[in-house]
Amino acid sequence: MSSPVWHPFTQHGLNEPVPLVSRAERAGLFTADGRRVIDAISSWWVTTHGHCHPRVMAAIRAQSEKLDQLIFAGWTHEPAETLARQLVGMMPRPLEHVFFSDSGSTSVEVALKMALGHFANRGEDRHRIVVMAGSYHGDTVGGMSVGARSVFNRSYAPLMFDVDVIPFPEAGHEQATIDAFEQLCGQRPAALIVEPLVLGAGGMKMYPAGVLKALRELCAAHGVLFIADEVMTAWGRTGTLLACEQAGVVPDLLCLSKGLTGGSLPLAVTMARGEIFESHRSQDRAKMFFHSSSYTANPIACAAAVANLEIWSEEPVLERVADLARRQVGHVRRLEGKVSNLRQLGTIVAMEFEESEGAYLSALGPKLMAFFRERDVLLRPLGNTVYVMPPYCISDDDLGRIYTVIGEAIEAFAG
Repeated sequence: MSSPVWHPFTQHGLNEPVPLVSRAERAGLFTADGRRVIDAISSWWVTTHGHCHPRVMAAIRAQSEKLDQLIFAGWTHEPAETLARQLVGMMPRPLEHVFFSDSGSTSVEVALKMALGHFANRGEDRHRIVVMAGSYHGDTVGGMSVGARSVFNRSYAPLMFDVDVIPFPEAGHEQATIDAFEQLCGQRPAALIVEPLVLGAGGMKMYPAGVLKALRELCAAHGVLFIADEVMTAWGRTGTLLACEQAGVVPDLLCLSKGLTGGSLPLAVTMARGEIFESHRSQDRAKMFFHSSSYTANPIACAAAVANLEIWSEEPVLERVADLARRQVGHVRRLEGKVSNLRQLGTIVAMEFEESEGAYLSALGPKLMAFFRERDVLLRPLGNTVYVMPPYCISDDDLGRIYTVIGEAIEAFAG
């Protein structure tokens, strides 16, 4: 009997196998047919400390016996209060306010609505959003609108609003990106939204911290709100807690999800500067921030996030991040000259296999994914872009196996 499940980013007409995973531990996924698969991409970039981390699982069990769900409009609970206080203490000032949502996409929607509401409540006619070419900010309508126009969203174009686009800062052409944004600042946009240092679904393209710093400085000079979508890049992926740290910048609005709960449960936050909160605080109920979902600040998910932040504060997580980045360097060196545009930032390694199309729908992508799956390694190429982003607890043996399989794929396909 075929499954009734409709999977994301899956063309069911191709009848590709969909393995059934029954349990997970650290960097291993265990399938119903007895295989152990190495999770080389942290299950879509969410799992930081490893699957089923004991401290996080214990927090989930404990909270599930006390309070499972609560309306968050006008009510509150201790896991949310504790998490919000810890986030404010952990993230850079002046990110003083925490708004909860359910996913990376919704955290972006919240940030966009906060930015537009901020200027509307102040009586300023500023409503344009500036984006970086090639970006991805989610699959909700707002997230699609500020992302690249591509095969990802072509069918839904009538739903999306117009944005202003600055070029991706390609190597040797970084100033063109900065100049393009400076020119747009003259039109008084409301906000700039960027993925700091790394474009995720856009192909793991990386750019220097100096560009991020220059863009932030232009935002400050022209009163443009700076939105950092750190859904993928936060929680150590780029080598620091936030990617923005490497540019020495603090956003006006910060989007966090994925690793917020250590990857265990869906939860997101949008953190905001005080002035954005204050522009929505009024005796006029029409100026409140109109956004929520039924599961906003779910207590069990918040408890998992509190446990994650305790791991960050009590254990040497950044040392583990640095160690993983260091351990990958040797593997990366052995791939030099065999693939195109080999690059690394923190724990993220990416490369292109030589292939003419070089797009998300490249025919090479499914072949590579099947090749890796057959060898019990979970790698999900972005077209002909192969990337590695493992949990921080991964063993030397598992890491070596990942790169051995990539080497085998190079022999099979890159020539």
